[in-house]
Amino acid sequence: MSATKDIGISTDGAVGIVEIQRPPHNFFDNSLINQIADAFEAFDRDNNIRAYVLCAQGKSFCAGADFANRPQTGAAESGKHLYKEATRLFRSKKPSVGAIQGPAIGGGLGLALMPDFRVTCAEGRFAANFTRLGFHPGFSLTFTLPRLIGQQKANLMFYTGRRIGGEEAVAWGMADVLVPQADVRKAAIKLAAEIAESAPLAVMSTRETMRRGFADGAEAATERELTEQDWTRKTEDFKEGIKSYAEKRPGNWKGR
Repeated sequence: MSATKDIGISTDGAVGIVEIQRPPHNFFDNSLINQIADAFEAFDRDNNIRAYVLCAQGKSFCAGADFANRPQTGAAESGKHLYKEATRLFRSKKPSVGAIQGPAIGGGLGLALMPDFRVTCAEGRFAANFTRLGFHPGFSLTFTLPRLIGQQKANLMFYTGRRIGGEEAVAWGMADVLVPQADVRKAAIKLAAEIAESAPLAVMSTRETMRRGFADGAEAATERELTEQDWTRKTEDFKEGIKSYAEKRPGNWKGR
């Protein structure tokens, strides 16, 4: 396995594998998303790779952005750059499978919903906890989540910030395969290999038809999300949301 700063890159037959290497919780920033996008684009150019898997080391698949350790100044500019990198992921050309072995929270849920399919386990946790933190959802989730589970269930997740376990995620259509936690990555590679058995040009052509307008829709959603995140991040409630979430207590909201 070769590696850049924060990811490992390897292959298994016709399957490309990208492993996030920021354990235990794999918090992301612009750099990490950029590295993943670079790896996906390299796989797109490699005729020997027909599908790829996104997986992660550690306890969590991705627990989102690390607000406890990132400066709040320049948040809008940082978000703009991050979403530009995220859009590159949505424009990938080959099918991908996410191996969700643990929590996918906030922006980490956005990253988990970017692949075409997801393999998870009972220990998987899926949450769009943005409103619990006092700001607007992001990472194209207002576009991707309703497409998978329907508008009503997406509203439920957004408004409450509740966590959905792996079994419920599969029942809702947020994930596709449920296996024991120890088998998540292996099952994800197996699914990607099954996809890779089909003719690659036919698969990419079919995928392009099935996802027609998908990347454009995701990009348009991020523009709206970033506008709303910009002002909600400047509120007192956002500061309280970050503090209360870190302290594992209900927020003392002021509505300002």
